Amino acid sequence: MAGWVYIMASRKHGTLYVGVTSDLPRRVHEHRNGLLPGFTERYGCKRLVWSEQFSTIGDAIAREKAVKKWRRAWKVQAIEAANPDWDDLYETLNW
Repeated sequence: MAGWVYIMASRKHGTLYVGVTSDLPRRVHEHRNGLLPGFTERYGCKRLVWSEQFSTIGDAIAREKAVKKWRRAWKVQAIEAANPDWDDLYETLNW
């Protein structure tokens, strides 16, 4: 089963959330619509700004743990390298 590591943001340079999932479109939909209580709902992290796909969920989980340990500046650098305007990438996902 494939896996994804992703970063949600409240706005450009706002609050960041790092997560992992096997179904990125579903999970981002849940964040955007506040379907699950928690950090992203509390801090308004509704914008998908960065993601990486992995061939296995185990690889994705390992990467998520690493990304969560990154300094904030490194996360911002990764986002801006792939998505300089911090656009919401949700609409680009292939359902």
